[in-house]
Amino acid sequence: MSEAIGRVRADLAGADPVVRRSDRADFQCNAALALAKRIGVEPRDLATDIVGALDLDGQTAVAAAAPSGPGFLNVTVTDHAVWEQVAARLRDPRLGTGAPEGGRRTVVDYSAPNIAKEMHVGHLRTTIIGDSLARVLAFLGADVVRQNHLGDWGTQFGMLIQYLDEHPDATWHHDELDEGASAVSALNDLYRAARAEFDADPDFADRSRARVVALQAGDPDTVAVWRGIITESERSFRAIYDRLTVLLTAEDSVGESFYNPMLADTADELVAAGLAVESEGALVFHSDEVSGPEGKPAALMVRKSDGGYGYDTTDLATIRYRIRELGADRLVYVTDSRQSLHFQLVFEAARRAGWLTDGTSAEHVAYGTILGPDGTPFKTRAGGTVRLVDLLDAAVTRARAVVVEKNPDLDAAELDRIAESAGIAAVKYADLSTSRVKDYSFDVDRMVSFTGNTGVYLQYAHARISSILRNAGDPDTTVDPTTALHPAERDLVLTLDAHGAVLTEVAATLEPHRLCGHLYDVARAFTAFYEACPVLKADEPVRGNRLALCRLTARTLGHGLDLLGIAAPERM
Repeated sequence: MSEAIGRVRADLAGADPVVRRSDRADFQCNAALALAKRIGVEPRDLATDIVGALDLDGQTAVAAAAPSGPGFLNVTVTDHAVWEQVAARLRDPRLGTGAPEGGRRTVVDYSAPNIAKEMHVGHLRTTIIGDSLARVLAFLGADVVRQNHLGDWGTQFGMLIQYLDEHPDATWHHDELDEGASAVSALNDLYRAARAEFDADPDFADRSRARVVALQAGDPDTVAVWRGIITESERSFRAIYDRLTVLLTAEDSVGESFYNPMLADTADELVAAGLAVESEGALVFHSDEVSGPEGKPAALMVRKSDGGYGYDTTDLATIRYRIRELGADRLVYVTDSRQSLHFQLVFEAARRAGWLTDGTSAEHVAYGTILGPDGTPFKTRAGGTVRLVDLLDAAVTRARAVVVEKNPDLDAAELDRIAESAGIAAVKYADLSTSRVKDYSFDVDRMVSFTGNTGVYLQYAHARISSILRNAGDPDTTVDPTTALHPAERDLVLTLDAHGAVLTEVAATLEPHRLCGHLYDVARAFTAFYEACPVLKADEPVRGNRLALCRLTARTLGHGLDLLGIAAPERM
C-alpha cells in the first residue's frame, strides 16, 4: 500500500498508509484523508488514484481495494497471504512482534508497601498494573528496572523499636510464630500497641523520639532491630508477590531510607538553581504551572521549618537518582489518582532543575479506587481496611465452589491447583481489564465466572484449545497456503494478527486493559471459528491448517496472559 502511494505521487513516497482493521473489509487504509490535505486534492480522488496504482494481479497480498466514504480505502487481502501470515507467526517465537522499546532504560515504580504494616486492598492495583506494564515493556525490548519504593523510614519506627525493646517477650519473627501466621501481621499488631502507648504515655513518646534519633545516627543495636523488621516484612510481602506471580524481588526493594543521605544535597541543588525559596522558615518550591488555594502557586515542601524532610523531598531525590545514577530514559510511577497533583509538581521541579530533559520522560500511571459490590469504598464489615490476603482468599474460595459445581469429580490436589489459579486470575483480570483511571467494583461472583469477559473465561479458552491439540496427538502443524479460507478462519487470523500492535499501544499508553480487550476478542473469535469449522474431523490439508490456527491461538492467549501475570493452564 505504501508503494502504491509513492507511485501516485513521488513526494508521498514512504508515507504511512495508516492501516486499521475494518468491519467492512479486512482492513481500512486512512492515509488519503491526511495526505490529500497536504497536497491540496480531494481525499476520495487520491484514494481512487491509490487503487489504480495497486498491483492486483494476484502476485501481491491485496486481493481487492475500493474507495469508501470521504476517502477511506477498504482493503481485502488474499487467502494465500492470510495463511502465509499464520505460518510466519507460528515460526516466530515472538509471534511476529518487534522490539520498539529496544535500548530504552525504563524504571517502573510500583507496589510500595510500608514496612511493619500489612498489604491491604489499596496495594492491589499498583502491584498488578505495575507488574503487567513492566512485563510488556520488557518484552518489547526495554531495559526495565523494577523499583519497590518501601516505606521504611520515619517516626513510627522509633516507637515500634522502643516498644519491642521494652517488651522483650513480644513475638514477631517468622520462626517464633504459629504455622501460617504472618510476621508482618504480628508487627502490625505490635505497632498499633506502640502507637497507643505513644499517645497515652508522654515518657514513652519521649523515649521513642530518642530512638528515632538513635536510628538516624546509626546506633548499631537500633539499626539491627530495624533491619530485622525490614527482613521479616519483606518475607511476608514475598509470600503475597509469589501468590500473585508478581516479578518483584528483594533486589528491587529500595526503601525511603536509601535516599535519606541525598535529601540535603537535593535541597541545596534546588536552592542553587533558584527553585527552592524560604517561606515562613521552610524551604518551598513554587509551581509555575499549577495554582493552589486562593490562586496562589501550588507548592512542594522541600525542607520543613524544623529542618526535617518529608516525602516531597524524597521523591525529588528519587527522580534525580534514577536519572543520574540509573541512567533512566523513561520513569513510570504507578500510584493512585489522588497523587496526581504531587507527581505533576515533582515532574515540574525535575524539569526546571534540569534533571528531566528532552531525552527523558516521567509519567504518572494513575488509577481509580476499588469499590465494594454496592459501589461504596471497599471496607470490612467493621469499617476497616481489607487485608490483601483476605481479598485473595475470598476469590479463591469462590472459585473453588464454581469449579466443584462444574467438575465434582476432581481430586483434592487438582481442585486446589485450579481454584488457586482461577481465583488469582479472576482478581488480576478484573482489575487489569478495567480502564485504570476508572473505579471498579470488587464482585467475586462476577469475577470467577466461566463466561463473559473474565480471567477465568480466558484461562478456560486456553485449556480448551490445549485439549483439542492433545486429542489430535499434539502434531507438528504445517500450513497449506493454497487452501481456501472460511470467513470464521479469516476473522480469527486477523484478530490474532493485531497482537503486536496492541502491545505497542499498551507500551505507549500504559493501559493494560487494551491487552485484556484484545485477548477477549481472540477468545471470542476462536469460539466462533470452532463452532463453524470442524477441526479434528476435517480432511487434510484443511485439518492441518485448522490445527495450526488452534496452536497459534493457544500461543497468543498464553503469551498475552503471561504479560498480564496470569497463568495459562492446559487443563481446567
